[in-house]
Amino acid sequence: MSSNHLRYLPGQVLVTAAFIGSLALVLAVGLAVLGLTDKLDLAVAGLLSRTIQPEGTGAFPKVLPAWALWLATALLTYALAFAMLGVPGRWRRLVLWLTTLSIVMAWGPVLGLAAHAPQIAAPLIAALWSGTCVLVYTHSHRMPCDENEP
Repeated sequence: MSSNHLRYLPGQVLVTAAFIGSLALVLAVGLAVLGLTDKLDLAVAGLLSRTIQPEGTGAFPKVLPAWALWLATALLTYALAFAMLGVPGRWRRLVLWLTTLSIVMAWGPVLGLAAHAPQIAAPLIAALWSGTCVLVYTHSHRMPCDENEP
């Protein structure tokens, strides 16, 4: 074994993914309780209403049910943490994280075109925090999938 391999602590996938996903979800819920996600959602809605509805009506007649928004946020958060911890290589984790953030940001215009208020703040914050925590964790822990990596 090389000395580079010995400096890493062994990493866990399932427990760590559950912990990181829970932390990201708690952060999103806490910011929603404080009303900070509503401010971000209103800013996105204002931007999209000018883009999608140029006459300036600005109102989206439909709103996603709260249970659907939080279910999607929870699934996304846990799935992202599990997927990033199960993928070998830092650059692959980074690509997976950035792709997920791009997909979440693309939800806004899609919801706006469907006449739903674009509520993307909670999933975006949760995905951002989940990916950041995984990258920090894997910086000092060698994951089981990294055994064959140089």
